[in-house]
Amino acid sequence: MTLDNILEEVKKASTIVVLTHENPDGDAIGSSLATYMVLKKLGKDVDVIIPEYPKVFRFLPCMEEIKQEGRKENYDLAISVDCATTNLLNGFLGYFENAKIKVTIDHHSTNTMYADYNYINPDSPACAQVLLSILEYFGVEIDKQIGTCLLTGIITDTGGFQYQSTTAETFEFAAELLKKGVNVSDVYKRVMNTKTRESFELRKLAMNRLEFYADNKIVFTYITKQDMEQIGAENGDCEGIVEEGRAIEGVEVSIFLKEAKTGGFKCSLRSNDYVNVSDVCMMFGGGGHFHAAGCKMNLPFEQVKERIIQQAKLYIK
Repeated sequence: MTLDNILEEVKKASTIVVLTHENPDGDAIGSSLATYMVLKKLGKDVDVIIPEYPKVFRFLPCMEEIKQEGRKENYDLAISVDCATTNLLNGFLGYFENAKIKVTIDHHSTNTMYADYNYINPDSPACAQVLLSILEYFGVEIDKQIGTCLLTGIITDTGGFQYQSTTAETFEFAAELLKKGVNVSDVYKRVMNTKTRESFELRKLAMNRLEFYADNKIVFTYITKQDMEQIGAENGDCEGIVEEGRAIEGVEVSIFLKEAKTGGFKCSLRSNDYVNVSDVCMMFGGGGHFHAAGCKMNLPFEQVKERIIQQAKLYIK
């Protein structure tokens, strides 16, 4: 069984690296840190690598132990969390490929099964919830710090328990974490209701640029490199902007483009009811979930805008 194999590899490994996807959200960061803390508890020599992350998650335990790059060229074991493809591994694919054994833990249905051992549960609303199930199976004690990281991942990827992917098990896990001393209301406030000043300014810009298409069923907006520089914003300050469009009455698909530092655009899509935005994004080499997905396009702004809107229109009823 895959979980037994993963546990055996963890026991055998001395040096382990934990990796996640680029532009990490709360699920990626929370899952990475929880994995790191569990492995440290097991006496392992562990590095968790996250080169950039949103300021809003600085309250999480062990954030100061995150590294921008690895200490070794060849780890005994590499574990990727919340990452569907190796293309998204923060530019640190080498650490993963050079490891003796590779493991991936994820909840994306588009996962390419790129590791030696793949534990994927596409029915789970968050990678953190997958990890909770794994730790229960392993009999690992979840303390307040690990629980805080896992709850952050769950709250992030369920939109504060409001997305359709939220399960009865999600609430059961949240209740268990509350019993372990995790401050659920505080985590919720920090993750869902706290924004940096830079994030607020970007949000204002994006809202002023909203455009509607397909009888107001598609909403579009964007942020440029110049916007980021003028405001003094970081990558994570754009987190959640795409959700603003989805919240508008009558909108089925919200599209948000963010210009990358190195050129091209990162496209984030969200849907409300019937459009599978993962299918939309897969046409451009991306993917994700039914109601939340993304892709990247290295094309001029107008071309990216036209292509993503036209593709989304094909799914509108």
